[in-house]
Amino acid sequence: MKLTLKIWRQKDAKSKGQMVDYPINGIEGDMSFLEMLDVLNEELINKGEEPVEFDHDCREGICGTCSLQINGEPHGPDRLITTCQLHMRKFSDGDTIVIEPFRAAAFPVIKDLIVDRSAFERIQQAGGYISVNTSGNTIDANTIPIAKHAADEAMDAATCIGCGACVAACKNASAMLFTSAKVSQFALLPQGQVEATDRVRNMVRQMDLEGFGNCTNTGACEVECPKGISLENIARMNREYYAAGVKG
Repeated sequence: MKLTLKIWRQKDAKSKGQMVDYPINGIEGDMSFLEMLDVLNEELINKGEEPVEFDHDCREGICGTCSLQINGEPHGPDRLITTCQLHMRKFSDGDTIVIEPFRAAAFPVIKDLIVDRSAFERIQQAGGYISVNTSGNTIDANTIPIAKHAADEAMDAATCIGCGACVAACKNASAMLFTSAKVSQFALLPQGQVEATDRVRNMVRQMDLEGFGNCTNTGACEVECPKGISLENIARMNREYYAAGVKG
């Protein structure tokens, strides 16, 4: 395929960025999107030009670092995949592809297509953990009965990889889906009840401090989430938050 790539280039966080056009040839349909960018970068390096910086790690849809806005969609036109799992057969010969970083005030651009998502880490640190007795009287987690339905829902929430697609898809740049998934995975389990009240309060407070917007229930976050995290988690987090308020 012959393609035209319109890529956001930005030297650093303080510099003004711009879209730059790059023609590229010889792209095969079975290439992944990141492999296509590797081909482009090899051409740029051979020309003595600065390669396009983008995040990646596992390239297996697990880590969530390969977060790109492709033709206006987080992770591109396919569903339930990350950018590294997107194949070029989703595009046609002669297409123009617009590639940008995730856009959110809480995700400042570091360089080119790389954004700082440490805000997610701070939300997780605010309450995404459970108490474990390590004094010599530990209890095997497998000895605690958990209803199958609750275990399944907790696992569904825990599949969130923190890529930030929910934020990029939301018109308000809300992190409600991410935060609610991290709250839900513990709220559904008996091990998570010890910190339940403080957890939801602290994580919601940190989410607001990071500058994320509020949820207006458009549902774009669930549609674009590569792991299909359900909006039901937001409803659960709201219930947990209201319950924490009643407890005082």
